[in-house]
Amino acid sequence: MPYGSRLAAMMTRRIGRECVYTPSARLALYLALRRWCRPGARVLMSPVNDDVILFVVLAAGLRPVQAPVSQWDGNIDPAAVPESTWRNVDAVLTTNLYGMPDRVVELRRRCDELGIPLIEDAAHAIGTHVDGQPIGTFGTAAAFSLSKHVAGMAGGFLVVQDSRTRRELELLRDDLLTPRRLRDDLSTTLRPLARSAVRTLHLVRPVWRTMQRLRLLERDEFRMALHAPRLAGSARHAPSLAAYEPWVRVDLHGFRSRHGALVRGQLELRMALLDGDLARRRAGVSLLSGTDWASPALHARATHDGPPSLFRVPLLVHDRDALLERLVDHGVVAGYVYDPPLDDYAGAEFVEPSPDPTAARWFATHALPADPLLARRIAGALTKERATTAHPPVPATPVFDTAPTPPTPLGQ
Repeated sequence: MPYGSRLAAMMTRRIGRECVYTPSARLALYLALRRWCRPGARVLMSPVNDDVILFVVLAAGLRPVQAPVSQWDGNIDPAAVPESTWRNVDAVLTTNLYGMPDRVVELRRRCDELGIPLIEDAAHAIGTHVDGQPIGTFGTAAAFSLSKHVAGMAGGFLVVQDSRTRRELELLRDDLLTPRRLRDDLSTTLRPLARSAVRTLHLVRPVWRTMQRLRLLERDEFRMALHAPRLAGSARHAPSLAAYEPWVRVDLHGFRSRHGALVRGQLELRMALLDGDLARRRAGVSLLSGTDWASPALHARATHDGPPSLFRVPLLVHDRDALLERLVDHGVVAGYVYDPPLDDYAGAEFVEPSPDPTAARWFATHALPADPLLARRIAGALTKERATTAHPPVPATPVFDTAPTPPTPLGQ
């Protein structure tokens, strides 16, 4: 029986496509990029993304091409991508940032016209739909994460279109897995329980401050240290996951560790609770989407289709960095801030910069990712802190695939 087949079967029933279980979404994404992109291929992606994803793309031996994005959600704006860029990319990688869907209908159409693969990064979007169709079923392949919505701290899937491809990728996955260690399995199993206990006992602030003082966090800033000379040297070995592992493993050292029955069993239990998790997220999104801080794209989507089940709610605020720091005093560690954009962070040596970085810079500077499971606490804290809504210098109508005429943004 293939490794992780029971978890894969659970995801197949949910998504309606063949699934490969992986220890993490980042490993799933690496498998997809290796399978559908030749070394040296150019991959169009949003610069408002986790830096780990940039390093996964580099590890696959590919050239990241940064796209113009929507100022409302940080996802690729297909209409703003120059035709010269479309003619010279070999694949498109979505983000579905915080669970807000990419313009997948338009991206799918453009990819079909060009004969290139559309690869969906759906790590934030396990509960997201467009026109009733789940994210993860529009592309050639899709990577999902279990460490997000069900707080499993591990586990992922690669979703593909047929069983033959699934079997091929299972073999490639098995070659990349590192041996299971009982200590790692115990740590992976206990970390979600410890995090839940910290929240329940209202210890978020002292625990987080202590970790900061003792320098126990892997990141001093929103982005990890680039180590450019070392990174440039790794390119000589690409494609190679091992050569880029110092960057790809940040925040999840066991991203390609073979999980034993203890971890997989816990993840099966958590997956069985996924629908309840998504329902609670919808309730939190409903609350936050009605505030003046909510992205107008979110408000428009919630008005048109009802509140989506987001991983995080993008709130657009002034003085975002100061607010993030003060939220810790209210027992909230936000995380998942992707600032600066990847082309500003990595530079032209490692990525092709966006032809128009304005929207990405604005969104990355002002987006505060709010956990919808903590919606009331966050809304109360922002009210006490007198947070003010940020509006872009050049207002534009937020658009998405299913609502051609969204309402006027809140507060304008």
